[in-house]
Amino acid sequence: MNDTGSGARPLRSRLLRGGFVVLALGMVAGCWACSPVYVIKAGMAEARILRARRPIADVLTDSTTDADTRGKLAFLVEARRFAADDLGIDVGDAYTQYTALESDTLALVLSAAEKDRLAPKTWWFPIVGNVPYKGFFDEEDAREAQGDLEVEGFDTYLRPTAAFSTLGWFNDPVLSSMLDTDDVEVVETVLHELSHRYLFVPGQVGFNESYATFVGRVGAARFFCTRPGGGPDTVKCQRAEARWRDYQRFSVFVDGLVEDLDAVYDRTDLTYEEKLAGRQEVFTAALHHFDVDVAPTFESVGFGGFRHTPLNNATLLARIRYFHRLPDFQRLLEAHGSDLKEVLTALKAGVGTVDDPFDLLPGERGG
Repeated sequence: MNDTGSGARPLRSRLLRGGFVVLALGMVAGCWACSPVYVIKAGMAEARILRARRPIADVLTDSTTDADTRGKLAFLVEARRFAADDLGIDVGDAYTQYTALESDTLALVLSAAEKDRLAPKTWWFPIVGNVPYKGFFDEEDAREAQGDLEVEGFDTYLRPTAAFSTLGWFNDPVLSSMLDTDDVEVVETVLHELSHRYLFVPGQVGFNESYATFVGRVGAARFFCTRPGGGPDTVKCQRAEARWRDYQRFSVFVDGLVEDLDAVYDRTDLTYEEKLAGRQEVFTAALHHFDVDVAPTFESVGFGGFRHTPLNNATLLARIRYFHRLPDFQRLLEAHGSDLKEVLTALKAGVGTVDDPFDLLPGERGG
């Protein structure tokens, strides 16, 4: 049974958060591949966020703080301690301050892809390397850039983002947009973002985000199922565990869709137009499969953001980045006796030994 009001929005937040890392780090290090105007606008927006920060301790004791905000911030403080003590993440001073935004959209993230193959357009930024998205704080600028890419023949996807991590370059504040959901998602968001501080592989966006999805989801379940006052019989524990199961089901679906599309795109006997016609047949069949076979299995997440967004290579790649091989992350967890901290240690030790970090996972799928 889906949680009304907590299914589509949490998924939207997870899918639409990562690109702001690029904005923040591009501003910090100087984005030589970007226009000066872009860098200036990114820097000004980040500066506004930093100037508006308040210590969370002050917000919690402020009598004008509403009960909902106070409750979610309290969970967030506890989750931050869990990340440090139970997972071994160096949290630094991240998420010890709070910024109230003027809207629930922090920025807009633009991505693009070739129409006849699952090949994203990438932008180069210092520190993070090549990434398949670019962030904008101004909607007009974002729409103009999207239009230019579509004229060039790309599929595009423009979406809002509500959270970010600067990988330790700044003491990331909690944004009011991060609290625009339920307690489980607040904790998942913080653990997701903090996981980037523990492990981030330059140029490997798909691994970084799928890994963080795994840490956020499993970590949130552990948090609510083991904390004092929690436990396996509590609603929040069961909800967090159900959402992780749903994410794995959706991962199987999108990875299967990618395989079906690649079977069309890899054919050398098809023209460009024939590949576009073939992909449309795959899209139609996949959506039917989703509605009839996959969606009825979901327990807590509706994935309405996926179902109601026009399907193209850019929108699909945006999902893959957060959902690739999630069941294999679960298998890795089980291979380590369900010890999440041990898995994090193993992944961090192993990334330098392989060309593709997905090779560290069990299973037969390629990375």
